[in-house]
Amino acid sequence: MVEDLRGQETWRIFKIMSEFVEGFEELSAIGPAVSIFGSARFPKNHTYYKMAEDIATLLAKDGYTIITGGGPGIMEAANRGAAKNGGGSVGLNILLPKEQKPNPFQNKSLTFKYFFARKVMFIKYAMGYVCMPGGFGTLDEFFEALTLVQTHKIYPLPLILVGKDYWNGLIHWMKTTMLKEDTISPEDLDLVKITDNPREVLSTINAHRDWKLKMIKSAIKKSGIKITGGKTNGI
Repeated sequence: MVEDLRGQETWRIFKIMSEFVEGFEELSAIGPAVSIFGSARFPKNHTYYKMAEDIATLLAKDGYTIITGGGPGIMEAANRGAAKNGGGSVGLNILLPKEQKPNPFQNKSLTFKYFFARKVMFIKYAMGYVCMPGGFGTLDEFFEALTLVQTHKIYPLPLILVGKDYWNGLIHWMKTTMLKEDTISPEDLDLVKITDNPREVLSTINAHRDWKLKMIKSAIKKSGIKITGGKTNGI
């Protein structure tokens, strides 16, 4: 019996590896992308659904691929906004007993069993995070990205909370409790932007894209690498 359990654990490693390999292969060429998160429970006529679709529409028209969790609600709205405006629309679906039903607006779809493998794909291929109102899953994605940026485990990227009425209580608690108890630093709060304006989301992402391109060009210049015909040549 013990040997059987050990065997299952060993084979699970290969299942995990396969999810990483598939994710890397499928997403490596999607170009600049933005991950959009939010509740699966909002209907099509909800204000936040419409706002998520508007944000995805603006981003898609400006050349960004949209990455979501692939389900209904906010995820569907974001995939819809991307797909209907000629943009890449990626859904990173997860196997769940309820709530997760793949939406029809994905032009690239992957399915994961393991949350942690899926979360790597959200962060690895995103130039920014847009968090619409959502539940525990949205908070999980937001705080993991915030922690990775805070601890310098990943390059900085915009972390945008959309919906001031929804998120202001959280920000207030972070300021009055976490900051007061010295569990975070004042500059940590600067890592988060909160807005109700879809165009402000776009301008924030674009500003980060321009900064990132500037840093890349500067690094290439310092390294002595010349770019010829789309290829880099070391000197």
